[in-house]
Amino acid sequence: MQNAAVIEKQGFRQLIKIRPYMMYMLAQIISRFGDSIDSIAYSWMVYTLTGSELLMGSLFAFNYLPGLIFSLFTGVFVDRWSKKLVLIVTYTGRGVIVTLTALMYATDQIQVWHLFLFTFMNSTLECFSRPAEVSLVPRLLPKEKLLAGNSFSSSVSKTSELIGISIAGALIAFIGIAGTIAIDALTFILSAVIIGFIPNPEADEKRVLDQETSQQPQPKSVLGDMKEALSFIRKHSLLLTTTFLATFINFCLTPLNVLQPIYVRETLGGGAGGMSVLGTALMLGMIAGGIWMGNYGSKFRKSSLILTGTLLLGTGYALMSLPAVLPYFQMEVASVSFLITGFAVTLASTPVSTYLMEVTPREMLGRIGSLLAVMCTAAMPLGSFLTGLAAKHSSPQILYLVMGLLVIIPVFFLFGKKSFRAI
Repeated sequence: MQNAAVIEKQGFRQLIKIRPYMMYMLAQIISRFGDSIDSIAYSWMVYTLTGSELLMGSLFAFNYLPGLIFSLFTGVFVDRWSKKLVLIVTYTGRGVIVTLTALMYATDQIQVWHLFLFTFMNSTLECFSRPAEVSLVPRLLPKEKLLAGNSFSSSVSKTSELIGISIAGALIAFIGIAGTIAIDALTFILSAVIIGFIPNPEADEKRVLDQETSQQPQPKSVLGDMKEALSFIRKHSLLLTTTFLATFINFCLTPLNVLQPIYVRETLGGGAGGMSVLGTALMLGMIAGGIWMGNYGSKFRKSSLILTGTLLLGTGYALMSLPAVLPYFQMEVASVSFLITGFAVTLASTPVSTYLMEVTPREMLGRIGSLLAVMCTAAMPLGSFLTGLAAKHSSPQILYLVMGLLVIIPVFFLFGKKSFRAI
């Protein structure tokens, strides 16, 4: 155990020496910073324009529609294309779309249907960028450094998001919603430029393949590639188990995402600054989780980390209902709840992503990652729509309590499953 911990700590330091990975992380840090300030600015923009809980829930559900429609196919194409090029194109495209959103809002030309259109376009590009990111990391890092790399990535990315969320309220106050969204657009463009300077790791793979065989394998059809991915997942039942768990948790978490502006304004009596406070607490929890995982995660089975993280996640989520019945310190109690939730998210998700990268062949990561992502998010559009309906008859804190308790239930079923505990 002691040796494993030492190796993991060394891996943290050795990551800095891997220049292509650090360049990739720099791009991620910049884009995550932009996403964090945009998440608050965009939510506040939607709430300001619509003032409708149902419409907010519908728009949030619509965000997942492209993933359900396209992800099965985009993963196949990402496996065939250059991951580096995919990221450059998708980051640039998202930068253009976000720029257009900011300009239209600044000139009072944006309408509700524009929000749906831009959301659909952005989410479609994400269907390509996400499997490309999953496929690129194992090509930049050796297998024995994946857990350290994922923990490091979580910590530094969340630190960047923490900074963004912490200053989002101030940015909105000084340069407005449009200016804040424009900063997000700039971060996408800058990230695309940085990705362009990363050496292409697939070029070395291709040279090795050319040396090992004189005859190139015949490419499969898109359906053939999809069938191969489905066959692989069927042989790895534990991937399905963790995916179904993630699907259920994501469904339960939809009220947190959809109703957060309403929760902040009506339950906590705050504004955009209040969302920044809660977002900061969430990010601090994630950062702490990443640091803890990097130092001590290798001492425990992945299954133990996943179950503990899920239990903490449900607890933190349910505790968000407390401020509604407290006469004082509502924001402080809510912040502690978000802090626990953030720590739990990293604790549960990092082992899952690491296990996926460890057992999946590199040439299939795009397909497998996309297929599992579709399954993980399949219930979120329904959850978002139902949240919008439920918000008409129930307060956010009641929904947070109910859903938090539901998150805990799978822990009792999986704890007794020997095959899962063997991970």
